[in-house]
Amino acid sequence: MGITLASDVGGTFTDVVLTGADGRVEVAKTLTTPDDPTTGLMRGVERVLAATGVKPGEVSRFVHATTLATNVILERTGVPVAFVTTAGFRSMLALGRQARVEEERYDLAYVRPEPPVPLSHTFAVPERVAADGTVLLPLDERAAAEVAAAIAALDVTAVAICLLHSYANPVHERRLAEIVQAALPAGATVVTSASVWPELGEYERATTTLMSAYVGPVMASYLRRLGGRLRDLGVTAPVHVMESAGGVLPAALAASRAVYTIESGPAAGVIAAARHGTDLISFDMGGTTAKAGLVRGGRPGITHEFQVGGKGSYGGRRPGTGVPIKVPAIDLAEVGSGGGSIAWVEEGTLRVGPRSAGADPGPACYGRGGTLPTVTDANLVLGYLDPDGFGGFRLSEERARAALTEHVARPLGVADVVDAAAAVHEIANAQMGTAVHVVTVRRGIDPRGLTLVALGGAAPTHAAHLAERFGIGRVLVPPQAGVGSAVGLLYADLAIERARTFLAPADRLVSCSGSGDLLGELTRVFEELERACLQDLGGSSPQGDADLVGGEPGGAFTRDGTSVRAVGVRFVGQAHAFTIELPPGPLTPATVRQATEEFYARYRESYGIDLRDPAEITTARVRVTLPSGSRAPRPVVKPGDGTSGARRVWLEGRFLDVPTRERAECPPGVELAGPCVVTEPQCSLLVPPGWRGTVDDHGAIVLERAEPGA
Repeated sequence: MGITLASDVGGTFTDVVLTGADGRVEVAKTLTTPDDPTTGLMRGVERVLAATGVKPGEVSRFVHATTLATNVILERTGVPVAFVTTAGFRSMLALGRQARVEEERYDLAYVRPEPPVPLSHTFAVPERVAADGTVLLPLDERAAAEVAAAIAALDVTAVAICLLHSYANPVHERRLAEIVQAALPAGATVVTSASVWPELGEYERATTTLMSAYVGPVMASYLRRLGGRLRDLGVTAPVHVMESAGGVLPAALAASRAVYTIESGPAAGVIAAARHGTDLISFDMGGTTAKAGLVRGGRPGITHEFQVGGKGSYGGRRPGTGVPIKVPAIDLAEVGSGGGSIAWVEEGTLRVGPRSAGADPGPACYGRGGTLPTVTDANLVLGYLDPDGFGGFRLSEERARAALTEHVARPLGVADVVDAAAAVHEIANAQMGTAVHVVTVRRGIDPRGLTLVALGGAAPTHAAHLAERFGIGRVLVPPQAGVGSAVGLLYADLAIERARTFLAPADRLVSCSGSGDLLGELTRVFEELERACLQDLGGSSPQGDADLVGGEPGGAFTRDGTSVRAVGVRFVGQAHAFTIELPPGPLTPATVRQATEEFYARYRESYGIDLRDPAEITTARVRVTLPSGSRAPRPVVKPGDGTSGARRVWLEGRFLDVPTRERAECPPGVELAGPCVVTEPQCSLLVPPGWRGTVDDHGAIVLERAEPGA
């Protein structure tokens, strides 16, 4: 139990938190520096170290979340890359998959986006491996050498290799990688699909491998630069990077598997929310985007395929709307609606986002050169934000009013700028409601019995109104909610997941007995995956590798670490599978039978069809976790009665004089009757009429909606 530094770099703000063994937390929120994110990050690190008097050498752990991988893919700023596949499949990426959604459906001049790698950089080699791993056609090494020479002539930085059915037998991929690596300059990156995600589905496996090669060198360079700046400051602690499924990876592993970090920042917010209950909706609204995630039974939902850059309100899960990535990630829905989302009028219609003012120049009220109105400007005009203390600098209501008047009120013919600001606020709420709708109603889940957890600098201002749209009667705002994702990093454990295709009929596994049969083979696959995960994390079993396969496979295998096993299950003949977690203990026919029954139940819940057709296992998955041991932050309460003053706030179509309170002066047990505003340096909580709040023993504010007529 030492001192932990955590940082979350977002599109607008960079949040840094420091916590020690006593649970005390120091927070810094700085503007993100897009040209070099480490500059804003180090500014925050220096602030929290100075505020606490902690020496850099006393920091024992540094945890980091970043949107770097996502931005590189969306902005197409990765390294020059070439792609190699099996002869006959060279056009796979160019053909791809695509779904035209929303306005694109009606665009007669629609132009398909460029493939992730042009055909001029795509190559094919003669070879063929069957789906069961049998070599049908040996790798043509002469042709492979010619391809390697052609790639070397392109002056690329990275090469992605994805051969057909290499998940079943990677021998050709490994040999091809050796040939290509030998032809390239020293330091060039060669990535194989068997090393990234050896699972069936050649298109998704290909795009995942390609994006890993495309982003990896950029991530490695960034982490080296960050590590150097930390060492220059005197911070020598190990650096861990948040991965998409809610764990953290050693920096070296994050650099080599950058594709695992695509949902790095959003995942941290859901981990923070999961600390506050069992059945929750995580609502994380920052400066650029708003994210919603679901927590059931205290655990975030996990998906094993998502889209980067997808369009439409599908939470990044609509096939064909972006680049498919086949790695585990917390199941999130994300919309381009944040505090910095720009409002403008287009053909008489008010639009809000996804364009963002970002950190530079930022919203008009920041006074940093921005002239376009944003959601933050609207919230300031409506009285929801404190002009004197938001994010550590003053906000200019005069600039906000001027921007809203010029770009919203006048084009719409609205006389009162307050009406324009209210419209911007309402549209932002509606768009954020889309994200909540995706992870609940569209999943067949009634949100009314869940608690909405508000995280991010803008979320507490919108949370209660958003809850009202869905009939949600309970909102929880954790301590340090304005830097919620960074706080979530404090809890994140070292974790990694590996998978391997394993095709077998479920009934054959149920009828197995002994260690030399199909069930024993699946057990050995799990054990190999567990050993590989431990090697990834730099851990080892205190009893040695022999004990990994003895005792209780599937249970705890280190003093504190755990391994969770799961299988993919589908109906025979179908393409998509559900991931079913297996109980701890040895793998037995009864275990497989139980997994099959759970698959039938999940299928019925998802599709409303009660089928009992033959099922098959498709994939073996293992997730290994080594806990961080971090404690929950301890709230700090200043003396005072919690009442700070009053402010005019726009509520129910008019301005009302409502009390304002400083959160730091609200001890556990204090009640907050709406309407009121609770302020803190990183965010502002709006408690509308009809809501009542209570500060719990952990410092969280729990809002509950009064029953009608109460």
